[in-house]
Amino acid sequence: MTPLAPTVPLCVDLDGTLTPVDTLHEAMLTMARNAPSSLLSVPGWMAKGKAEFKRQVAARAMIDAETLPYNQPLLEWLRAERAAGRRLVLATASHRATADAVAQHLMLFDEVIATDTGENLSGEGKRCALVARFGEKGFDYAGNDDVDEPVWASARLAIVVGSPLLAACAATLAEPGPVFAVAKPSIAVWIDAIRLYQWIKNLLVFVPALLSHGIARPEVFLKTTLAFIAFGLCASSVYIINDLFDLPADRRHTRKRLRPFASGALSARSGITVAASLLVTAFAIAIAVNWQFCAVLAAYYVITWAYSLSLKRKALVDVMTLAVLYTARIIAGAAATSIPLSFWLLAFSIFLFLSLGIVKRYTELEDARQAGKFAGRGYSASDLQLLQSLGTSAGYCAIVVMALYVNSPDSQLLYRHSKGLWLICPLMLFWVSHIWLVTTRGRMHDDPIVFALRDRSSLLIMAMIGAVVAFSI
Repeated sequence: MTPLAPTVPLCVDLDGTLTPVDTLHEAMLTMARNAPSSLLSVPGWMAKGKAEFKRQVAARAMIDAETLPYNQPLLEWLRAERAAGRRLVLATASHRATADAVAQHLMLFDEVIATDTGENLSGEGKRCALVARFGEKGFDYAGNDDVDEPVWASARLAIVVGSPLLAACAATLAEPGPVFAVAKPSIAVWIDAIRLYQWIKNLLVFVPALLSHGIARPEVFLKTTLAFIAFGLCASSVYIINDLFDLPADRRHTRKRLRPFASGALSARSGITVAASLLVTAFAIAIAVNWQFCAVLAAYYVITWAYSLSLKRKALVDVMTLAVLYTARIIAGAAATSIPLSFWLLAFSIFLFLSLGIVKRYTELEDARQAGKFAGRGYSASDLQLLQSLGTSAGYCAIVVMALYVNSPDSQLLYRHSKGLWLICPLMLFWVSHIWLVTTRGRMHDDPIVFALRDRSSLLIMAMIGAVVAFSI
C-alpha cells in the first residue's frame, strides 16, 4: 500500500462518505414539506441542468449541518490526518451552500470544491475539477460509490467508504488506501423504521367483531384480519414519510435522533420507495375487503397527513385529531365486517383516546420543557397543568359512558350477566388514574399505548377486564 503523504491533499466526498445521507434528497424533502408547490418547478429546473437544479433546491431548503449524522470512524481518521499536517479538501457534487455549511461546522477542511454554477461536480466533472486543481495523481480521494470510479482513476490513493467489493474495484484504479466498511441495513433496522410495534394499535379493528360476538365467524375473522394488515401497512407508510419530513427536528431530539432515517442508517431514497410500496399494497388489500373499508382507510390516510403537516401544531386540535385517528381504526373494523357501529362504543372510544392523546402531548411538552427547548406546538409551558386537567377529565368521561352502557338495554341484549360489567368501571378508574400518575411523574413512554403493553399494572388491569367480560357473556 502506498503510504499517506502529508504533501498530497486529501479530497473527501460528502454524500455517502463524510455523512451517510444524501443531502440533496433531504433538502428536497424539506422543500416538499415547507413549500409543496415548488415541486411543480422541478422539471423546469432539471431541464436547465443538474447544477441549476441543485442551486434552486439549496435556495429553498438549507441542510442543518450541525445535526447531520457523520461517519465517525472516517471523521476521526481525517482529524488525525489533519493533525499530522495533511491538507484536507471537501470535494462534493452537493451545492456549495451545503458544502460550505458542513465545512464551517466541522472546521476541518482547508478548501471546498463543490457544485456552484455551470457543471455538476459529480463523476467525470469532479475528476476534471480535481485534476485541474491538483494534477493527475496529485491527490488522494475518499468516496463511496460507483460514480467515484473516474475520480479514483485519477487519484494517487483510493480511500473507500463502503463494501469490500467496492474497495476491490477501486484498488484496480488507484493504489488502495484505508477502507471504512459500511454495513447494509438489516431487517431489524427496517422493522424499526416501519414501526412494527405500533401495529398493536391496529388490533382496534377487531373491537367491533369482538364486542358483537361475531369474531368466530370465518368471513368476519378473515375480513378483520385483512383490515388489520392493510391498516398496518398504511400506517407504516405514513410513519416512514413523516420521519423523513421530520429529520431536522428528530436529529435534535434526545431519543428520536437514533431513529433509522435520522441516524443515517437508512437513506431517504429507500424510505420513499418502501413507503410507496407499503401504501400501494395497503390499498390493494383494502379494495379486496370492500369499498366501505377502503373509504375509511383513505380518510384515515388523509387525516394522518393533515395532522403531520399542520394539525399537530395547533393546540387542542392536535389531541382531538389523535383521538379521531385511534377511533378510525374501530370504525374501519366495523366497515370491513358490515357490523353496525354502536353509539356507546364510539362515545367511549373518543373520550378514552382523547385522554391518551393528551397524555402523549403532555409527555412531549414536559420533556421539551425540562430540556430547556420548549417547542410548544401551539402550547406554552403554563398550559401543562390545563392539559393534565383535560386529560384526566376525558378519561373519566369514558368511564361514565361505560357505566351508562352497563345500565342500558343494549348491554342486556349481548350479555347474560350484564351487571357484572360494572366491575370494569373501578378497574378503568384505577387505570386512567395510574396512567396520569405515571405521566406527571415523567415516566411515560412517547406513546401511551406502547407503555400500556409494557406496564405490568396495565397488563394486569387488561387481563382482569377480559375476565369480567368473559364472565358476563
